[in-house]
Amino acid sequence: MHRDFTLRKRSILVVLGVLLAADLGLVIYSWELASSPHTAQRVFDEQTIKLGVLKNDIKSAQFIKDNMPATRKDCEKFEQSLPVESTGSSSISTELDDVAKKAGLHIVTLTERPKEIPNRGMVEVIIDATVNGNYESVVKFVNGLQRSQRFYVLDGLALGTETQQGQAATGPIRVGIHVRTYLREGA
Repeated sequence: MHRDFTLRKRSILVVLGVLLAADLGLVIYSWELASSPHTAQRVFDEQTIKLGVLKNDIKSAQFIKDNMPATRKDCEKFEQSLPVESTGSSSISTELDDVAKKAGLHIVTLTERPKEIPNRGMVEVIIDATVNGNYESVVKFVNGLQRSQRFYVLDGLALGTETQQGQAATGPIRVGIHVRTYLREGA
């Protein structure tokens, strides 16, 4: 019997040792989990939002990539629709005069400065003009530029008045206009 008791005692000690080793392993694992950084729900929500934004960016970039050939074709069509520099430059001042007359404005000064756009085969023409007229005429002039067959970019208007001494500023207004247009290089 003595032997059975010793064998039983040893087996109980072995099982107890295994249980203590398992407990020690769980304590170490629990300690590592507690010391690892805890990610809050807010952080997960922020990351989900960022992921959504990135997915939309990717979708947008793919759309742009898929439509790039059509966009290139449209750009080439636009560039080919521009007047040639040799004939277009003189027609700019003529067209601006016509638009001003239809609007009821008088062009006081008009300067054109061509500026070559490298590697594009185009010339940007910067136009500075000063016009006299009433408010309605200025609006009609700007509207005429927008409706023109030529492509104009209206960069700015500078309003002033043309008054005589002793008179109120109820007469015609003087407006400085800064406009850009484009021409194709060529014969």
